[in-house]
Amino acid sequence: MLAKKTSKNQITLPKRVVEHFPGVDYFDIRKEGDRIVLEPLRRERAWEVRERLAELGITDKDVADAVGWARKGRRSR
Repeated sequence: MLAKKTSKNQITLPKRVVEHFPGVDYFDIRKEGDRIVLEPLRRERAWEVRERLAELGITDKDVADAVGWARKGRRSR
């Protein structure tokens, strides 16, 4: 199978390959010698939490502020 790199450095993975990785949307990419290696990343619970927070409009700063607030409350007890 061949995959061609576009002028925007994009590669479409052949359907015959990706059908072996259902539900995989992300791949870790690394260089090994003169090869490019793609490793499928399986969805983890953390991804689901991040997506839900994004849907709710909760940012990293909001989470950090909430943790700071909660920690302050524990010190004053």
